[in-house]
Amino acid sequence: MHPHLFPTITLFLIIVTITLIHCPTSLRADNGNYLTCEAPFNCSNLVNLNYPFWASNRPSYCGHPSFQLDCSSNVPRIDITTMNYRVLEINNSSRTLKVARTDYLDTICPAALVNTTIDNNLFSYVTSDDTNLTLYYNCLTPLAALPNLFFYQFNCSINNTNFINYYIPSSQTISSICNYRVNVPVLLSAVPTAITYDAVIAAIDSGFMLDWDANNSQCDTCLKAGGLCGSDPITTSTFACHCTNGTFTSGCSAESTSRSSRMREIIAGIAVTGIAVAVLVAVCIIICYLRREQLSKEFIFRKTTRKNDENIKEFISNYGSLAPKQYSYSEIKKMTNSFIDKLGQGGYGGVYKGKLPDGKLVAVKVLSESKGNGEDFINEVASISRTSHVNIVTLLGFCYEKNKQALIYEFMPNGSLDKFIYHRESSATNCRLEWKPLYQIAVDIARGLEYLHRGCSTRILHFDIKPQNILLDKDFVPKISDFGLAKLCQRKDSIVSMLGMRGTAGYIAPEVFSRNFGGVSHKSDVYSYGMLVLEMVGGRKNFDVGMSNSSETYFPDWIYKDLEQGMDGRTCGVITEEGEETSRKMILVSLWCIQTNPIDRPSMNKVVEMLEGTLHSLQIPPKPFLFSPEVSHVDSSTTL
Repeated sequence: MHPHLFPTITLFLIIVTITLIHCPTSLRADNGNYLTCEAPFNCSNLVNLNYPFWASNRPSYCGHPSFQLDCSSNVPRIDITTMNYRVLEINNSSRTLKVARTDYLDTICPAALVNTTIDNNLFSYVTSDDTNLTLYYNCLTPLAALPNLFFYQFNCSINNTNFINYYIPSSQTISSICNYRVNVPVLLSAVPTAITYDAVIAAIDSGFMLDWDANNSQCDTCLKAGGLCGSDPITTSTFACHCTNGTFTSGCSAESTSRSSRMREIIAGIAVTGIAVAVLVAVCIIICYLRREQLSKEFIFRKTTRKNDENIKEFISNYGSLAPKQYSYSEIKKMTNSFIDKLGQGGYGGVYKGKLPDGKLVAVKVLSESKGNGEDFINEVASISRTSHVNIVTLLGFCYEKNKQALIYEFMPNGSLDKFIYHRESSATNCRLEWKPLYQIAVDIARGLEYLHRGCSTRILHFDIKPQNILLDKDFVPKISDFGLAKLCQRKDSIVSMLGMRGTAGYIAPEVFSRNFGGVSHKSDVYSYGMLVLEMVGGRKNFDVGMSNSSETYFPDWIYKDLEQGMDGRTCGVITEEGEETSRKMILVSLWCIQTNPIDRPSMNKVVEMLEGTLHSLQIPPKPFLFSPEVSHVDSSTTL
């Protein structure tokens, strides 16, 4: 069975399991008391509580009458005999709870002086953990007169009269000289070693341990029989065992398995069996359907894979020793250190920094699974392997193992051109390149495109010229990269056939998305180049969803108006006379490149001549009608 089916099968098996486990209980448990008390409850900061405790959000018959909790404050409280305690901990397995006197919370001067009392029928001190602190109030004789006695003296107002009071951490008693003595239980481990006011308060606030006996033996019997411990719903004063089909005075014994109970068991069993069978049949149908779909996809995938394998073998055979080196996927992981250093991410996949065995740094482009059919991969390998030019990125190797495909390029330390021309986020980045290197980059890119269009035995149309696909080496020499959308054609062919649209919004020539503007040819790359140079001059993207679609803010129109007014189109610092001439030349050439009619655009070799020629030899091109001021909002939005 194919691995892709496992998640679906697992999901349905989980549904069946839940049905088989849950349905018997829900169908048989017709006792409302059982269903109500089955789930544990929370009280303030204590969670997953159950018998013998209950609270206002839980019926009293789910607990013991003497174990009601008050959940209105941050720490639950409970009344034991006549005293109120804070409940610090509850341990159901050991049947113990930790409590602290509420009247001594953060003080040792309570409103009333009362000894600690508990209901011995329900609670008992944990002798191994608990001890008493004895506090003496309203003492008549100064203790300083008593020899060898360590004590802590504190003042309390009793009936609006201040008295001297003492805490003595020893077994000695001084009741003969004090009117009141109060025993306060504390944990043995919390007895203060330093006799201070704060130490005494901290010991009392830490509480003490109590065991409880809430009909423990009866509750054990009830639990073993599958019931829930609680109280009689009517009297609430006697123990009761809530079973799935009734509430009884003891465990879920023979009296709970009456004829009606057995009938309900049979009905429940039939219902569960029916549900399980229905679910299993549904699972089988879905598995069969998914399996058929999967087999169909696998057939298509295997057919495509075989075709791509044949193309790769044919490519290696045709190029012989000139073909790039083929690496295994394990070698790719090793050279990238398991893809730890990511350089970038695109629609094709990710690019990672790597190192060849000889120490040479490389950039490894790993195609994503969505490109697993291998078309873009084969296209890029076949295209770029035909090139050898200083302004075209060098392919050093590749990996092709079924759905694992990677391309190994020379490493470009300065990254892509877009980092050096956009400046919306940072006002400093657009000033990193002066006009002279910016102009040289534009010329070198033009030479690279001229080589693709004329220098190869087979003409290569790139179809995705944009700043992100122009890489810069350590000397800022540009290299054209990413040939995933490229198309090969004979040099004699001026027009190529192409299904669908290729490229990136903002750089796509009009004829690529609508043949009404002309045929697709090498002039389509010229258009993309023109838009690229406009961005280099203007220092901003030509297509931005955050910008208005109105003609007043449309990028080429803005550049054209800037040109007519004698501006340089770029507002970074003070521009020199030479820089102004360079920027004006770049603008004029780029506006010629983006003419709507492909016939009106120059070829790339002509672009190089124009850039390297004089400014006065260039004429201002006509404004392309696609972004004329008269275009309405609706028209402009449909032409983008």
